[in-house]
Amino acid sequence: MAHLTALDTLDVRFPTSRELDGSDAMNPDPDYSAAYVILRTDDPAGLQGHGFAFTIGRGNDVQRVAIQSLEHLVVGRSVAEIAGNLGGFARDLAADSQLRWLGPEKGVMHMAVGAVLNAAWDLAAKLAGKPLWRFVAEMSPEQIVDLIDFRYLTDALTPDEALAMLRRAEPGRAERIARLLETGYPAYTTSPGWLGYSDDKLAGLARQAVADGFGTIKIKVGRDVDEDVRRVKIAREAIGPDIGLAVDANQRWDVDAAVDWISRLAQANPAWVEEPTSPDDILGHAEIRRRVAPVRISTGEHGQNRILFKQLLQAGSVDILQIDAARVAGVNENLAILLLAAKFGVPVVPHAGGVGLCELVQHLAMIDYVAITGTTRDRAIEFVDHLHEHFRHPVRVAGGHYLAPREPGFSAEMLPDSLRDYAFPDGSAWRADPRAASIPQQENS
Repeated sequence: MAHLTALDTLDVRFPTSRELDGSDAMNPDPDYSAAYVILRTDDPAGLQGHGFAFTIGRGNDVQRVAIQSLEHLVVGRSVAEIAGNLGGFARDLAADSQLRWLGPEKGVMHMAVGAVLNAAWDLAAKLAGKPLWRFVAEMSPEQIVDLIDFRYLTDALTPDEALAMLRRAEPGRAERIARLLETGYPAYTTSPGWLGYSDDKLAGLARQAVADGFGTIKIKVGRDVDEDVRRVKIAREAIGPDIGLAVDANQRWDVDAAVDWISRLAQANPAWVEEPTSPDDILGHAEIRRRVAPVRISTGEHGQNRILFKQLLQAGSVDILQIDAARVAGVNENLAILLLAAKFGVPVVPHAGGVGLCELVQHLAMIDYVAITGTTRDRAIEFVDHLHEHFRHPVRVAGGHYLAPREPGFSAEMLPDSLRDYAFPDGSAWRADPRAASIPQQENS
């Protein structure tokens, strides 16, 4: 019987700030990074699980240490035990009382739990010989419900209600799987819209996105209202009146400022306005939504746990809910959020802006389609055309659709050369960079 023999962590960073890829009003110089996890086993076939927590540079080392602190809950356990009880494994990781005190269920420790859990899901899906989306979507409704921690949720969603929703969706699963394999899942793109890009680059990339088949593009706003009005006009002229144009403020505004700013941008008919204020401000989002209607409001990529998502839905704070594969506690908690959104009738449009997030979140959206809601209406997965070449099984997007992954696992595994070359601070990509020069050399494994 195979056992987990090590939990290895690496600090992997990509210098995306050199070209201002990923730049927005709150994060002007991000270096897309991964606090990376490898769950090693003594399986003769070399079975491993891969996962990560996404950061944007400084602090990735802190996230790595948080992940490593979970080692005592992981190493030595049976692979079969974990793969056969991923709900129990999730509860075990969240139950360490001393580590829980650092959250509870939020922040760096919660993201660490998510990174380890996602690596365990990668391991389990590989063991089953299925891509993760299909591994979960072919579980029974009872098995899916057993994965979820319903503590703090039952005033909004009970296990019986979740079970009933999953059972209602069960009859059409086979047809939806076939359709997904044939046509994929709708995507929208943020690649044209980073705030540091020139007007010419914005317009050119926006036109290219339309030519590539995307039905919606998204651009960043929030630095200066007059500049935003001008950039939104450039984008709208580039894509025409029939393509969706979403805008993302990345938490930039107070409530009144958000209302005023959105009113100025409304002339461009935005598909939605994303993260207009603090991700924790449930009532603030509800007030903004009320005052700018019919402009739609979206948030969730920085949502810290299932409880916050529950309250966003209960308060009527959003028209569209985001999820992020590496922010909450992994697949398990995201399943809870997907079921909550389905209960409240709110579409989920996942966030996927950072390194590896497209690779992960495609699986979650496809689970939602096959096993929970049975629809892609008003839904799309964010796509950013950056850094996919570093993954063993990168996303495939064609005609504005994510093509369903077919390889076993969670698509999280980076290539060995990328893990080596982008290790911070001693990888070859960083050796001449002044940001790494002052950091003492350290072993990155």
